[in-house]
Amino acid sequence: MSRLRAPGLDWVLMLSVLGLLGVGSMLVWSATASRDLLTGGDPTAFVKKQLVNVAIALVLMVMVLATDHRWVRILAPLVYLGSVIGLLLVLIMGTTVNGSRSWLMLGGLSIQPAEFAKLAVVIGMALFVAERLEGKWQRRVGTVEVVGMLAIAGLPAVLILLQPDLGTMLVLTATVFGVLAVAGASRRWLGALLVGGVLAASLAVVGNVLKPYQIDRFMAFTNPGLDPRGAGYNVEQARIAVGNGGLFGQGLFGGSQTRSGFVPEQHTDFIFTVAGEELGLVGAGVLIALLAVVIWRALSIARTSDDLFGRVAAAGIACWFGFQAFQNIGMCLGIMPVTGVPLPFVSYGGSSMFASMLAIGLLQNIHLRSTASIPTRFASSGRTQTRTLSRSMS
Repeated sequence: MSRLRAPGLDWVLMLSVLGLLGVGSMLVWSATASRDLLTGGDPTAFVKKQLVNVAIALVLMVMVLATDHRWVRILAPLVYLGSVIGLLLVLIMGTTVNGSRSWLMLGGLSIQPAEFAKLAVVIGMALFVAERLEGKWQRRVGTVEVVGMLAIAGLPAVLILLQPDLGTMLVLTATVFGVLAVAGASRRWLGALLVGGVLAASLAVVGNVLKPYQIDRFMAFTNPGLDPRGAGYNVEQARIAVGNGGLFGQGLFGGSQTRSGFVPEQHTDFIFTVAGEELGLVGAGVLIALLAVVIWRALSIARTSDDLFGRVAAAGIACWFGFQAFQNIGMCLGIMPVTGVPLPFVSYGGSSMFASMLAIGLLQNIHLRSTASIPTRFASSGRTQTRTLSRSMS
């Protein structure tokens, strides 16, 4: 049996993710410690659950990281199919939370299939374009490839719209656009998609496709003072909390808005307000910097990948993390509408955490293959056969 060298992981990526997991767990603890109605009197209830989520997520990451690259491509269609089945089950037997039917309750566990659909769409599109173009003399993304990739993204997108989950839909749209751009779609296609997206959004508003509460959120975004006690309440309280932090913050577990429970969903969608209030501009800046490092390393892995699948998948993950972080932080600052998306690696919740760490495992898998840090037993066997042949010839 061949001996494997120490894995050449991207340690900058790994340490940044671990830093985000650690900071996120502390922020979840702070956001829930004083909420007796939420925790049932146990200040550590949510942080304990979050640590369990982190542990499971790390195991999932290691499993993907250690999987042979060929098996990753073989299993990609199954991951995509599983996410579609999950989205269908949500529409049939899902639970409605905050106006969106996005959750499956399985044995006391709540699962949000839309979070896994983001990763499934990325690897599905990457696999399709790789299978179409790898091995060809002229690697050019044409109409067939673009239409095929859009079809792969379109089925989960329609199912997510039926929930409706507008936040996930926005993240998915930005991710698909980024994947198409990296894969090599022409400017005409990208321009047409931008125009089509604007028209679709306009028709959704005019045609009453959106729920009333979603329209109210957009109206509150354009004019926060329109309904400060209703649709604009979340944004107003979030901005107050972030503004209270100043330069260095009020100290962990010491935020006045956080301890008073004025910001709704503060341990999930509005977790960044805890960082802004208790860690201040400096602490929140460090959190943003860690997220930026994760995105940078994903783009770097995409640039150095030696195959089309790895390059497109890594870039798609970078687009996913980048836009979702921007959307989450932006709605806490009042520069983006409230759509209810978690902050990657930081917000409380299992589904988002698991999907994000599976993506990190895939990034590390692509990096290991590109740098050839872990020789496979097949490669080792090949070298052994070469040495044997050399000896026989001599």
